[in-house]
Amino acid sequence: MTVMHTITDFRLMPFHKKCDVITFNGTYILQRTLADCKVFLYDTGSFFAEVFYSPKYQRVLMINAFDKVVGLDPYLDEISLEDLNSKTCM
Repeated sequence: MTVMHTITDFRLMPFHKKCDVITFNGTYILQRTLADCKVFLYDTGSFFAEVFYSPKYQRVLMINAFDKVVGLDPYLDEISLEDLNSKTCM
């Protein structure tokens, strides 16, 4: 059973619980690189979550949640219009 969490509830959760929500309820979308971090984007159904992972330290440094479309701006360079076009419904 999937539990829907509000973004406010998520932001108030302890770090380990946020990791559980993303692992069990999140859908991976894509990743980008920011400085020395890999940033993984997930959709939880209610909001998006970014997981900032440091390969150097081999750990998650931070989790950021957002529900505004403007938060997707850093990922626009990673999205191929050709890929979107090939997945359109007829």
